[in-house]
Amino acid sequence: MQDASLVVGLGNPGDKYRETRHNAGFLAIDRFCQHFRCELKAEPKFDARLARTSIGGRQLILCQPQTYMNASGQSVSKIVGFYKVEIGNLIVVVDDADLDLGVIRLRQRGSSGGHNGLKSIASLLGGDDYARLKIGIGRHDSGVLHDHVLGRFETGEMNLLERVLDKVIDQVQIAFSDGLEVAMSRFNGRLTTEERE
Repeated sequence: MQDASLVVGLGNPGDKYRETRHNAGFLAIDRFCQHFRCELKAEPKFDARLARTSIGGRQLILCQPQTYMNASGQSVSKIVGFYKVEIGNLIVVVDDADLDLGVIRLRQRGSSGGHNGLKSIASLLGGDDYARLKIGIGRHDSGVLHDHVLGRFETGEMNLLERVLDKVIDQVQIAFSDGLEVAMSRFNGRLTTEERE
């Protein structure tokens, strides 16, 4: 597959983690599949569920690693190696508790910020020089981060998240067509009042 682009959404497999805040990346990939009318299928050799479509005349692979969050790099490195995906054509979509729900932030590179999924990918790709798109999930007043990230989105949160995921799709498409800088300047930040409605 020539000039393949890869969008990876991080999360944990299984019903126990379905629609939890830590699975915002999985939810983004589900939304991509709805948008592009493609279907995720289990591919054990990659330890992942993959869907394939095209974007701007380029092959696009959508991925949900099935290794559990802390070992996401095992899946991503296999796919990158097999399809010879250039690092510049990789975007990892991930939850971020340091950003409020309703905020997205695309970055060209950066540290893991303590996120174990990003740590795993960096360790197996040999560095942090890949794009990541962070979806804010906020923090709970209790301060117990583990319980918050593994808790399910409440109804009002899910309604807002759906708007966020639509914006994520737009941002990724612009990133691949016009470049990361354009996508960052146009979409990074908080949803406007109009976008929330």
